[in-house]
Amino acid sequence: MSPRPIAVAITGGIGAGKSEALAAFRRHGAATVSSDEIVHELLRRADVKAAVVDRLGLGVVGPDGELDRGAIGSAVFNDREALAWLENLLHPLVSAEYLRWRDQLAELPNPPRVTVTEVPLLFEAGSESRFDKVVVVTAPSKLRRARSAVATREREQRLLPEEEKAKRADYVYRNTGTLTELDDFVGSVMHDLMS
Repeated sequence: MSPRPIAVAITGGIGAGKSEALAAFRRHGAATVSSDEIVHELLRRADVKAAVVDRLGLGVVGPDGELDRGAIGSAVFNDREALAWLENLLHPLVSAEYLRWRDQLAELPNPPRVTVTEVPLLFEAGSESRFDKVVVVTAPSKLRRARSAVATREREQRLLPEEEKAKRADYVYRNTGTLTELDDFVGSVMHDLMS
């Protein structure tokens, strides 16, 4: 039986470059999934949709009858209690789906050597123990704000500071350069993980 793939989490601040790092890991041969992709799927599930509508109202349902992520974001943005409720609903489901995905990959005849998951709230959700290695992608706040359409300052007040995330990580990349430099960093991490 093949060994279980090495499980890696990518985390970091809004606009730091987590998605680009995830894409680079995919190019270097890792199996990848983002928590965001998992949340998209979960929001299509009837039980999740019913719970969200029950808590947040019909205003979060789009014209197509599906949950509208933008409307959900607006509904919870200034309501800490609603946001905590939504995170408490979704975090365990995201973890369960991620673990199922990882287990399915491990059972393949030729499983990938490395699996990488983008987990924006890794430390905040206490999920780091589910991973063998953690990669933190950081960038100066001015650069992150320029990269992200999301209002970063308000959202990041409730997140662990980047310096603390970096201290708790196995690998840290300060993303102030080019995509090629990010790709080179990811290549070096993959080489390290597989040697």
